[in-house]
Amino acid sequence: MAGVPDTPIDDLTRLVATAMPALERRIAASPARLLGRLGAPEAVDRHAAGNHWPQLPADDEPACLTALRMLGPLPVERLLGALELTVAELAGAAVPDLLADLPQPPDGRYAWIASGGHDSEATSAARLLEGLRPGLADHTVHLVRRVAAHPALAESLLVAPDAVDEPAIAAAHGAAHLALAVAVAVAVVDQADPPVMVERAAATVGLGVGAAALLLRETAMPDAYAAALLAKIRADYLLPRHSSTSVEVTRHRFALVEHAFPGDADFSANGLVAVADGGLVIHTGVGRGRVNVELEVLEQAPDELEPGWEEAVEVSWHAAEGHAGLAGPDGPEGRGLDRQTPPWPGDYRVRVHARGRDDNDAEYERHKLVVWAAPAAPEIVYRRTDRLGHRLRGEPEPVRPPRPEHAYRWVRRSPLAMAATITVVTGATVDQVLQAFGADPHRPEPIDAIQRDLSLRSSTDSWVSVLAAGDAVLVVEENTWRGTDPEVLVAASAGGRAGSMFWNVNALTQLSLAEHGRVLASFEPWGGEQVPAEVAAALDGVDFAEPGDRIEKGLVAVERFTGTGISAADLGRIRDAGIGYRVPA
Repeated sequence: MAGVPDTPIDDLTRLVATAMPALERRIAASPARLLGRLGAPEAVDRHAAGNHWPQLPADDEPACLTALRMLGPLPVERLLGALELTVAELAGAAVPDLLADLPQPPDGRYAWIASGGHDSEATSAARLLEGLRPGLADHTVHLVRRVAAHPALAESLLVAPDAVDEPAIAAAHGAAHLALAVAVAVAVVDQADPPVMVERAAATVGLGVGAAALLLRETAMPDAYAAALLAKIRADYLLPRHSSTSVEVTRHRFALVEHAFPGDADFSANGLVAVADGGLVIHTGVGRGRVNVELEVLEQAPDELEPGWEEAVEVSWHAAEGHAGLAGPDGPEGRGLDRQTPPWPGDYRVRVHARGRDDNDAEYERHKLVVWAAPAAPEIVYRRTDRLGHRLRGEPEPVRPPRPEHAYRWVRRSPLAMAATITVVTGATVDQVLQAFGADPHRPEPIDAIQRDLSLRSSTDSWVSVLAAGDAVLVVEENTWRGTDPEVLVAASAGGRAGSMFWNVNALTQLSLAEHGRVLASFEPWGGEQVPAEVAAALDGVDFAEPGDRIEKGLVAVERFTGTGISAADLGRIRDAGIGYRVPA
């Protein structure tokens, strides 16, 4: 390929320069912008286009065709519809031999079998032509690159001064390079002289678009693009903003940063956050793992301090450029939220919150950062209660009794994590409990058979599994809620007590407590509920108003009320037995 002499390239360049205006006029702005933004830096490209261009896979397919497929069928089909007539009109121009380095097509007859797929017509035609003339796609890319570097086309590839905003610059940049690549592909397909089975215009557009995508990925954006993009980002930026994500933590830290992850950070002052060159670094309890983080950006300081956080510190931070995001120390793969803070330089206040740092459990550790523009001011420590913070500040650790709800954290790692109801009944036999739920104790079935039948029928019919646990009976429902039904609770508690906790994927919950055939309380536990004296002891010290662990706290209340809880081992025994009971509707 590199052996194509300069003279044919000069001739091809003159042909391309003549053809480009006609092609550019036919290219719509939307696909031109899509292509034109491919060379934008990764971090800002997602703001401009919403299309992060992934690493091209390293396989046997020519990179040109892979790039074509990655654009998706719709923009490629749109370009084919716009360009096919112009491509046909440009065909036939005399150009010296461009394909001398390629092997000749095989002699004889051709047969081609195609299977259904989602490729565009242009992609399919380009792939077919590549199959008939192996190496043609790579050769097209080589010629496109040489022509694009030719001095005679330098001015043709410049963006006109009247394109001043980001969409216009991206579209002009994309359209010029696409027109160049398609003009080259016209000459290549002409000289390849494919058989009738290949739709020439479609193959030409396919090769041209794929080559243009590769060329634009490696071509610097126009000089005016960075300023235009920043203006677009600023114009589109609205407050307030609230996002949540998970950030890959290593070495007990993540950061709010504009660019590279800061180096050293000293946490000895407040035990939570350090202001460093380029951003803020937050110290986590988890050494490695994905930690949940909220990021809120406000127009002014929040009215009050949020409850439920164990640590809360407010610091000042000067943004050199703005538009910082959350990141872990390990680079792009550790990122959470990119480019979230205001896209202007200046002074900001950041209130950093944390809870669960002492648990050494990434699933339960939480952080929240609240950002607003404000003059620099002294650091404020609002809360300093966890043991980790005391250690980092060099202070004696407080003695904190274990929290009872932590004993139920296994539930979130079990098959019940998404949606379930757990009911504990005392003063009744297994058969009596099953009858209270409406199930026939004499009709057990394998759980696998029940689940398979429900799946085949797309049914959400109820079924339960049970386990005798000392003086109590444990009832487990997966994704149903019979244990919250007042009639069920009345019947189940006739000889003693019944308590149930329900939850689902939509964060709905229901805690229900009944005794001697009377429902004493059934409510969504958020804290502050008025409950009768009979259940007050079960809720004593269980703070539902405090964020987090609501399912676990509900199970603590059920255990306190009935005197029996469920363990991971109990659930294991139920699943090992593999027996369930249907509950007729």
